[in-house]
Amino acid sequence: MKTERTFLDVKGNHSLFISENKLIRDSLTASFKPEEKETRKKEEKDFSKAGNRKHFEPTFFEYFIIKNIPEQKIYYYDRVGGKQIYYAEEKPVQWEITQEAEKQNGHQAQKATVHFGGRTWTAWFTKEIAVSDGPYKFSGLPGLIVRLEDDRGDYKFDLVKKIILKNSFEEPVYSDAKQSTKVGFHRDKAALELELMKNRKSVTGNNGTGMQNFGMGGMNGNIGGMQGGGHHGSRSGGMDAGNNFPIQSPGTINVPSDIGSRNPIELQ
Repeated sequence: MKTERTFLDVKGNHSLFISENKLIRDSLTASFKPEEKETRKKEEKDFSKAGNRKHFEPTFFEYFIIKNIPEQKIYYYDRVGGKQIYYAEEKPVQWEITQEAEKQNGHQAQKATVHFGGRTWTAWFTKEIAVSDGPYKFSGLPGLIVRLEDDRGDYKFDLVKKIILKNSFEEPVYSDAKQSTKVGFHRDKAALELELMKNRKSVTGNNGTGMQNFGMGGMNGNIGGMQGGGHHGSRSGGMDAGNNFPIQSPGTINVPSDIGSRNPIELQ
């Protein structure tokens, strides 16, 4: 079973969903790049002390997701070596909102369900936080999702807390990111991995000793957010005068540690 903390950083009409472990890893990786040192100096990690860690844990979330909340457009980003690949998805989640209400994670919440990605999901949202968003690709409810779980018991996201960020965060998108489609994403990603493997073999003399580090997503910013997803937990950030609303929730989900290879969030 695995628990992981994730962040949902809401800034105006856009949000960014990313795991804390990925954020730490990418921040540490970027700190070794000379061209990024000045950028890193300007990025204040006010939301946590995660940047002080000297190591990082593996993450279930090798990707990050950017949403255009009003338009319910989703941009899914992953990385192969130093190359970023993404696809856009415009498919609003068709929620069925019930009248069932109860307190969830410290907020008065209402229940909604949806069939998404081969699973039936139950969400609890609160109108106390007027942000129509949630973890992973989920959004579109009249309030923030404070709890989300699937019918198989594989995934559970819980809102942990909100925090106030003094600084907004830049979207970790590369200017040369390669656009794909949802259908062709894995094919295009595999092609990039093959290209990377060939390049590494040429550098190592084809002796197979080169380290392979696929899917190490890059990030030039920080997030406050919601934890959860294939893990149990989430993290949220708070609302500041600049209308930046980072939401954090702990990522603790009852999921086998190898779930990433055999039990993705979307089964279809």
